[in-house]
Amino acid sequence: MSTPETSRFVRLRVELVLEVEDGDEVTKAALRRIAGDPDLPDEERTQAEAAVTEDTAEALAYLVDPFDLVSEVPGVELQQASWSSERISYDPDSPEWDLDEDDDEGDDEEDGIG
Repeated sequence: MSTPETSRFVRLRVELVLEVEDGDEVTKAALRRIAGDPDLPDEERTQAEAAVTEDTAEALAYLVDPFDLVSEVPGVELQQASWSSERISYDPDSPEWDLDEDDDEGDDEEDGIG
């Protein structure tokens, strides 16, 4: 267990652009996850079902869990996470979608990470 003096907190920013080829399958998967969650109160379950049924982006947000992304990484413990999803227009050739755009800020360069 790390002491506060040796503990390091890291913010990991991840941006994903996904192409949804079958929105119905995504919605069905989200509904299955909701149905299988024994800790979800009935009122929240009803709200979640409505949200994922109305919007594929909401269904994806329900299926993609940051904890799942890092739970197998040795030596780390997720402290806080937030995420959202939205429908977008995507042109991979547009300079707007340059994944290296944040590199100039320099805040990721500490300790050679970047």
